[in-house]
This record gives sequence, C-alpha cells and structure tokens, in this order.
Amino acid sequence: MSKVVYDKRGPVAHIRLNRPEVKNAIDVETHELLRDIWADFAADDSLRVAVLTGTGDAFCAGADLKTHVPTWSDGGPMLARNKLPDGFAGGITRGQHRIYKPIVAALNGWVLGGGLELALACDIRIASDKAQFGSFELRRGMHPADGGIVRLVNTVGVGIALEMELTGEPIDAQRALHANLVSRVVPHDDLESATNDLVAKILRNDQKAMESTKETIFEVIGRPLDDQLKLEALLGYALCGDNPAIRERSAQFFDKTDPGRAGTHPVALETETV
Repeated sequence: MSKVVYDKRGPVAHIRLNRPEVKNAIDVETHELLRDIWADFAADDSLRVAVLTGTGDAFCAGADLKTHVPTWSDGGPMLARNKLPDGFAGGITRGQHRIYKPIVAALNGWVLGGGLELALACDIRIASDKAQFGSFELRRGMHPADGGIVRLVNTVGVGIALEMELTGEPIDAQRALHANLVSRVVPHDDLESATNDLVAKILRNDQKAMESTKETIFEVIGRPLDDQLKLEALLGYALCGDNPAIRERSAQFFDKTDPGRAGTHPVALETETV
C-alpha cells in the first residue's frame, strides 16, 4: 500500500496522504515520495491544479518523529544548513514552494505540527467541521522550522500565532475560519463535493493568468508599498502583453457568454467531479 496516493484526473492532480494508522504522519519515505510528486505536478503541463487531503480522520499529524529525530540528532551544527534546500513534505514548504499552479488543501481532520505547515504551504484551505488545528512542537522541545511560524504569522497575525505556539493547544475549524486560517468550513460529508466545486471555479480561469497572480502575490509579500506596486504593474502588464488568451476571453465577456457569469446574463459553470 502506497504511503501517498497520486491520481491524475484530467487537469487535476489528487494527492492523498495514506498512513491512517499514524494519522498520516510524514516519515522520511513519505517525504521523498512527495518530493517526486510535487516535481511531477510542476512539470506536467496537462495538470492545472492539485488537491491535497488525507486518509481517515486526519489530514496530517506532522512529522513522524521516529524516523526524523535520529537524522536530526546526528546532524550536528550543519543540520540547519543542510536542511535549507530540503523543506518538509517533499519540499513544498521550502525548496519546491515556487510552484505557481494552484494547490488546494481539503482538510478532513487533524492538522497538526508539520501537517499545519503543509496546509499553510497550500494556496486555499477548505476544512471539514471536524478539523482541528495545532502546533505542538514546543511540547517536544522544538519549534516549527518549515514555514509553520512564518506562514502562520502572515496568515492569522501575531496574536493568534503566539497563542497557538505558546500554549500548544488546538483550535477548532470555526475558530480557524474566524482567524482566516481556512477559507471555508463545510459539513464533513460535504468536503469532497465542496472541494470539487472550488476546483471547478479555479479551472474556469486562464492558467497563465493564475500562475502570474500567484507569483505576484509571492513576490510582493513583505516589500515596501512602492516596490509592491511596481512589481504588480510589471508582472500584470507583462501578462497583458504576452497572453493570447486575453482576446478570446475578453470576447466571451463582451458577448456575455463567459462561464460562471452572474447577474442579469447568468451562464452556468460546469462542476463535474474533478
């Protein structure tokens, strides 16, 4: 049985962590499997979006410490330098984080430690109402090192990040929603259909425009306002001058035939299972 199930369905890559007996904790082998999967997703031009979830009652309980701690404890002073290009969960947290295709996390249960880092490295997070979120690393004598502090602060702000880190207590899905940690919370049994609906809305958009948008967001984070505005203008107008799809898609807009249109001229959006 594979520790990660990787299934390509048309333009959608479905990635499922598959170690339910340990709440989908990521051991060294799973980390390496994910490295290959993310690289394949990035390179396969037929794939436009990825959906990441877990088997059973957990999304991911973080690093499987039984396999990781021995490699860390023997790493010595060079451990940090050696880990810089490596990241966690196949490097999607750092190393392969510059994949500009959209990645959706369907959070079906526990999201803990490195699992929280993995979820935060995804672009959109949709949660089951049974999901729980926590950062327990301080209980083990360590703290997040693969984006779990940086992305948590950027996403929810300093106050909630400090509470989650310093108490080591989980928060439920509704509080995660209020803190902007997730975009939506849905009944557990509706998670798959809600994710499919979200993916359909992503797929109606132009791929080149989506990837440029994601790149722009990555580039402007943390920069002074003037630099942010310059980067947005440079990347946005570069896209306008180099994307042949604009003419066709603009014509659909003018003719009021673009998919998913609302208002007085609605057009249905296909939401077939993806």
